[in-house]
Amino acid sequence: MTSPFLDRPGAVAVESGPDVGVAAHYGQPLPEQRALAAGDAIVDLGHLGVVEVRGADRLTWINSLTSQHVVNLADGVSADDLLLSVQGRIEHEFGMLDDGSSAWLITEAAAAADLAAWFTKMRFMMRVEVLDRSDDIFPVGTLADRDLGATLVWRDPWAQGAIGGVTYAATGTHPGTAFTLQLHLLEADAYRAAAQAEQVAGVDALETLRIAAWRPREGREFDDRVLPHELDLLRSAVHLTKGCYRGQETVAKVHNLGHPPRRLVQLDLDGTLAQPDALVYVPGNDKPIGRVTSCANHFEDGPIALAIVKRGTDVDAQLEVADGDDARIAAAQTVIVPQGAGSTVDLSAFRGR
Repeated sequence: MTSPFLDRPGAVAVESGPDVGVAAHYGQPLPEQRALAAGDAIVDLGHLGVVEVRGADRLTWINSLTSQHVVNLADGVSADDLLLSVQGRIEHEFGMLDDGSSAWLITEAAAAADLAAWFTKMRFMMRVEVLDRSDDIFPVGTLADRDLGATLVWRDPWAQGAIGGVTYAATGTHPGTAFTLQLHLLEADAYRAAAQAEQVAGVDALETLRIAAWRPREGREFDDRVLPHELDLLRSAVHLTKGCYRGQETVAKVHNLGHPPRRLVQLDLDGTLAQPDALVYVPGNDKPIGRVTSCANHFEDGPIALAIVKRGTDVDAQLEVADGDDARIAAAQTVIVPQGAGSTVDLSAFRGR
């Protein structure tokens, strides 16, 4: 289904990346950010993937396979969940809520088919049915309570963190507390009606606010070796005492005894936007220490970015981001995941025995 939001005056479609299929903006990117942040605008996210899991065993089954504790997930309560490899690396992230008869999983557009296929092959004798509903259920986002005609509304746990998790970010007021994202799951008629809303914002506005909230995203921050700890995803998507699941041993080992090898930082760029995957350097050193994952022009803070850097990178170092073949952009880092993240278990008493 072609997005009805693209028929609105001024709509500029996303041309590449994970958000193809919706509007980047409607001609006023910065005012759209302000309106979305204030809760006055809605944002088309109809391109996201939606997977439905039906059946009596759905919650116990999903709970046994993933990082979040969802076995007793109450009707309408939201969760953030991860599917990990046996080495503890993130393969999929998805939002989840249950309506009493089905669990609804919300994920990246490009990931829905793979997520549905993986769960399908893991059914064995469980009483479950997995359906990719991406063609007939369409998420629309808000940052405040709105009645868009949705029976199901997923609320991102990032804002406050989840029970059983832990936040590595050492800050007085976490910027994520303002990122109160809600995804309204709409059927086609309600989706078309939502496209007539008085105020709309493009997906670029949401991306900018996400970056400012330090909120990682599968389509941007993830690569084939990322650990949840590196992105501070133990805040919302990992329950540390729920018991065994695939990848749990690595999650526990890094959190209790080790340190994540890389860490997420925010970059404040000197007047110029960087490109995703642009390399990050310490001035005077030609060996990169990380890469930019997301970048946007914030309506108050100017050019900002998220980047993943090596854990040992000096937290006080002024950094630089590659801009073309030879040029570099000066970048001030704000620590999100500190160098000392992990190693929560004190072994000194045992070493003395």
